[in-house]
Amino acid sequence: MAKYELKTKINDASVKAFLDKIEDKQKRDDCYSIVNMMQTATKQQPKMWGTAIVGFGSYHYKYASGHEGDAPLLALSPRKANITLYLMLGLNQHTEILGRLGKHKTGKGCLYIKKLSDVDEKVLTELVKRSFEFTKKQFPQ
Repeated sequence: MAKYELKTKINDASVKAFLDKIEDKQKRDDCYSIVNMMQTATKQQPKMWGTAIVGFGSYHYKYASGHEGDAPLLALSPRKANITLYLMLGLNQHTEILGRLGKHKTGKGCLYIKKLSDVDEKVLTELVKRSFEFTKKQFPQ
């Protein structure tokens, strides 16, 4: 069986250059604000993961199948329809906070917002901090 090669790896690409390429000014400004929020909450420098994800910290995982790799502890990506926040393992643990957040959608480990003004930034900051700490505890380095 061929070994699966991850496409989304940490790299030295410029986070600023990536964010500056976001055409929609509102989305670009929101992403800069969220990156700053995540950087303050995690005390980590943002790094590019692949070509379209800004991540903070990292952890190594290994599944029972033998598949393993590295992923950011917390990340975001400005997708076409939404700004996607990858909150990894911690999203299910924080349903109470999600109830106070404002207009959003969730997926497995993902939080989707259209624009930052749709959510309470203090609540989002709390969610980001808690999710980061939760995932960090699951994968101590």
